[in-house]
Amino acid sequence: MITYFQALILGLLQGVTELFPISSLGHTVILPWLFNWHGILNSESAGESFYLPFVVVLHVATALALLIFYRDVWLRIIKGFFRSVATQKVDTPDGRLAWLLLLATIPAGITGLAFEHKLRVLFAKPLAAMIFLIINGFILLTADRYIQQHKSRKQSKNLVESTDQISEKLTVKRALIIGTSQVAAFFAGISRSGITLTAGLYSGLNTEDAARFSFLLATPIILGAGIVKLPDFFSNLDNGIRGQLLLGGLAAGIAAYFTVKYLDKYFQNKRLRPFGIYCIVLGLAMIGLGLIRGHF
Repeated sequence: MITYFQALILGLLQGVTELFPISSLGHTVILPWLFNWHGILNSESAGESFYLPFVVVLHVATALALLIFYRDVWLRIIKGFFRSVATQKVDTPDGRLAWLLLLATIPAGITGLAFEHKLRVLFAKPLAAMIFLIINGFILLTADRYIQQHKSRKQSKNLVESTDQISEKLTVKRALIIGTSQVAAFFAGISRSGITLTAGLYSGLNTEDAARFSFLLATPIILGAGIVKLPDFFSNLDNGIRGQLLLGGLAAGIAAYFTVKYLDKYFQNKRLRPFGIYCIVLGLAMIGLGLIRGHF
């Protein structure tokens, strides 16, 4: 089972690492291993366990935090979508962004429905997470070098200008490439926000716009993952841990809100290099610790 303390820590960890480009899944695999929380570690790769409804709550709470923070943007996107449907024309930046987000959600959505469970069972293991975390670090360092080589790209001043630039610069093909890149995040250790931000940069967006598109794209994916697993929340798997679920969800939601508030400003002029170094150092350190413990 899971204690209130463990639920609180994992909730905070989910809310922060889901949006920082350092892999929430990788951290939620490594942390229980580090502190010998064997019950949680085993449940993560089990076919059915109490961890499934716990994950549902954390994902929904994180998605709701993103919706609240970008509520004005989402209102414009939703209005743009229904306007395009009613007029059968995509003639506004908000309408075009709505369709770009919808199309970019499809690749990871289909992959998640078909393979998420199998990938989680196969790769939600500490050593695999550590290796993929190191790979994630090198991806971020490569993206950071790319940012330094393209510093002349105009940064956006506000959310309206940012979303308009995203709508203008992204083609359907590039949006699909960014969406497809999310598939890599099903491997524990590869960050969803990191890989989509990197794909956004190589698709012509500046750092700020790439980060915002990544956060907007994360909302339907994370919320959808929670909704798909919603039946598990109402099953008997959560018997005896409903209090822990609520605490973890509350912690994840609050942490996610303040994290996206910080990162939305951070990526206006900051770099990915610190996150890349962190992932590589943490991955190597955990592999070293595992060798000392005799776990590998």
